[in-house]
Amino acid sequence: MFTLLTAGLAPAFALLSFFYLKDEYELEPVHAIFRTFVYGALLVFPIMFIQYAFIEEGVAQTPFIKSYLLYGLFEEFFKWFIFLFTTYKYSKFSNVYDGIVYGVSISLGFATVENILYLFAHGIEYAFSRAIFPVSSHALFGVIMGYYLGRAKFKSNRSKFHVFLALFIPFLLHGTYDFILVSITRAWVYCLVPFMIVLWLYSLRKVKKANEYSKLHNYEI
Repeated sequence: MFTLLTAGLAPAFALLSFFYLKDEYELEPVHAIFRTFVYGALLVFPIMFIQYAFIEEGVAQTPFIKSYLLYGLFEEFFKWFIFLFTTYKYSKFSNVYDGIVYGVSISLGFATVENILYLFAHGIEYAFSRAIFPVSSHALFGVIMGYYLGRAKFKSNRSKFHVFLALFIPFLLHGTYDFILVSITRAWVYCLVPFMIVLWLYSLRKVKKANEYSKLHNYEI
């Protein structure tokens, strides 16, 4: 059990540390990050219940609808919603890059519980592939969501549009990720690896831009 828990937690810890230390302006307090991580972790259970109900009733089970609605939209909407109503008004959320840190924390909280449950059900031999693909992808969706919510909060003249993008882009990317897995049964890795490379490059660009905004404007609340 200890080995499974360690394998389930390690990718999230590594990814969260990576994006946390990428902050070039001001590191966030650990207790605030832990709080958002817990929020994300708690989201797993209502989302899994809703998804289970849809599957049992045979609703929205085509590959496209299942990928984009049942997984992409539901999971990203709940993460976006909890960010807006618990984290967006944090006093420590004081610059654009902070949005990325909190977005990643919420997403990895969700991904960690999901990962641990999966490893308990299917075995530790899946730990490496889970770390590379689903856990990493959740972190990167969190980067994008947090970036746009950071832009929305700090002196954006298109704040409502950025709030919308904070949901829409992660939902679209998440749905595409799952659609590759669901619709391409044998050669999915040949499509998913390029997708993940592009997702990493896009997310790291947002990391760079967020740091530039934070330094340029020196936001203080």
